[in-house]
Amino acid sequence: MKGTLMRRILSLLIGFGLGGLIGAALVRLMPGTPELKARLRQGWQESLAEARAASTRRRLELEAELADKMKLKKSSS
Repeated sequence: MKGTLMRRILSLLIGFGLGGLIGAALVRLMPGTPELKARLRQGWQESLAEARAASTRRRLELEAELADKMKLKKSSS
């Protein structure tokens, strides 16, 4: 049973390694066009902006919730 688990783990690691090597080779052999690179960069920037906006919204929500709880605590004291 232990040997079977080790073989599965080894097979998984070999699969990841081969996949990584094949992916790296494809990237090196087929460079993207400038248009593709620009679209990918723009998509990355948009995703990053959305994540920052969501983070800011959540921070403001949590700050408001904390302020409400502190008001309740002060009024009950």
